[in-house]
Amino acid sequence: MQSCESSGDSADDPLSRGLRRRGQPRVVVIGAGLAGLAATKALLEQGFTDVTVLEATSRIGGRVQSVKLGHATFELGATWIHGSHGNPIYHLAEANGLLEETTDGERSVGRISLYSKNGVACYLTNRGRGIPKDVVEEFSDLYNEVYNLTQEFFRNGKPVNAESQNSVGVFTREEVRNRIRDDPDDPEATKRLKLAMIQQYLKVESCESSSHSMDEVSLSAFGEWTEIPGAHHIIPSGFVRVVELLAEGIPAHVIQLGKPVRCVHWDQASARPRGPEIEPRRVGDHNHDPREGDQQGEEPREGGGGEDEQWPVLVECEDCEVVPADHVIVTTSLGVLKRQCASFFRPGLPAEKVAAIHRLGIGTTDKIFLEFEEPFWGPECNSLQFVWEDEAESRTLTYPPELWYRKICGFDVLYPPERYGHVLSGWICGEEALVMEKCDDEAVAEICTEMLRQFTGNPNIPKPRRILRSAWGSNPHFRGSYSYTQVGSSGVDVEKLAKPLPYTESSKAAHGSSSKQQPGHLLSSKCPEQSRDPNRGSIKPMQVLFSGEATHRKYYSTTHGALLSGQREAARLIEMYRDLFQQGT
Repeated sequence: MQSCESSGDSADDPLSRGLRRRGQPRVVVIGAGLAGLAATKALLEQGFTDVTVLEATSRIGGRVQSVKLGHATFELGATWIHGSHGNPIYHLAEANGLLEETTDGERSVGRISLYSKNGVACYLTNRGRGIPKDVVEEFSDLYNEVYNLTQEFFRNGKPVNAESQNSVGVFTREEVRNRIRDDPDDPEATKRLKLAMIQQYLKVESCESSSHSMDEVSLSAFGEWTEIPGAHHIIPSGFVRVVELLAEGIPAHVIQLGKPVRCVHWDQASARPRGPEIEPRRVGDHNHDPREGDQQGEEPREGGGGEDEQWPVLVECEDCEVVPADHVIVTTSLGVLKRQCASFFRPGLPAEKVAAIHRLGIGTTDKIFLEFEEPFWGPECNSLQFVWEDEAESRTLTYPPELWYRKICGFDVLYPPERYGHVLSGWICGEEALVMEKCDDEAVAEICTEMLRQFTGNPNIPKPRRILRSAWGSNPHFRGSYSYTQVGSSGVDVEKLAKPLPYTESSKAAHGSSSKQQPGHLLSSKCPEQSRDPNRGSIKPMQVLFSGEATHRKYYSTTHGALLSGQREAARLIEMYRDLFQQGT
């Protein structure tokens, strides 16, 4: 490994130096998404002055990415604020006049929020015919009844039978299929259509869960995810406005962009002697001896020898800079943790945390925006949903690479056209999304055009004038869109992922119970790890903390879950140092 350098102090003002001599903690936040920004903002507001954010990409926002084309803003990542009652994202956006309501109820049609609460979804088959409205409504009612049953296993402690394989997809597919077949009133042709619609609905559900297939989503844990009551909303000026609001008040020097992290070296006091591969030095002064203290008056940290021996955590960046810290808040996505957790932490993570990372699921949900000169859909149509009639007996949602396009569940119509132009937004998830990401724009546009011609029965649909699409799965800084509870995992794994390191006796007994806190009460809540004096004992508690949507037991996969998780981890440190800051006032 290359020899790496240690950064100096992130703030050289006398107040910061004075606070540090009294124990002012240095906090490094990895990632400038919603979780990282929320944590940073909360810490700064509570008097922490030595906070640094290391962001791997060239922008803030993480999986919020708003792209402006012409006069319109398109969301490659987070699009909707799901629910309003007690949702901190909603309240932040509402207070700043950013909102537009898109659905009236708690759940929108098909459970993927549409851009308009008006109009109807047009269900089309690969034979170019529309499915009658009454058939769609009958099937939708049946599917929603079964969907409600999937919630009961967790919420009511209902036992899962062996036939379901503890899978939402397997249970739903078989339950709906049996009810369709047992219906004495439907003719065989109608039954065949409804059987084919099962797969389409499960594709939509998979896109919303960001799983390859609903067959991979745990039935026993499915009902723990909690929906916040209230309408869904979009932000016409871009979801990035929420990111910008969170970033307001964070000094520019705090956030370092284009700063990917290679490894978090934690528990340094217990890891002595340390190998020679990391050579901590101050940035800009390669000949500086850390034992001499700061040339401008900072004394060596209490407790012994050189500065590099006193920091419990060293954050090694890809550019070989090493940033020392008392605490690190890791907001890295579950997808990156799955790929890199073995090399990202030294010493390695505890076995139960590694197991939790691998049991939990994260998949890819991508969008494909197609802009047309003129609409070929009617004014009453708010989406085009694709039903393959030859999938009536199918029991899988996996396709060979050359048939990746079959995973596209449909296209939403962006509304209103005065804002967006004539644009459709397609959805695709899973392994097929990864195949799509490898194709060039021209190939994807051509295939999507052929699908639209096939399903509408209109061979004259022109190719789109422009295409825009996401690529979350192949992006090395994300490796997926958002998390879900995979078969074999549960909310307990979410708690294990969220638990700070090193473990304390209280944290071993209570796995991160703070993640169950309600919005608006985070900073006043006590966490099990917070009772320990940070300046007492040889092992400093909470050296490495974890946040991000995948660490919130009730709100995983959401923007509000990400924000709340960041506030939760900040709250742990705020409580830990409460006495210090009270003395300093």
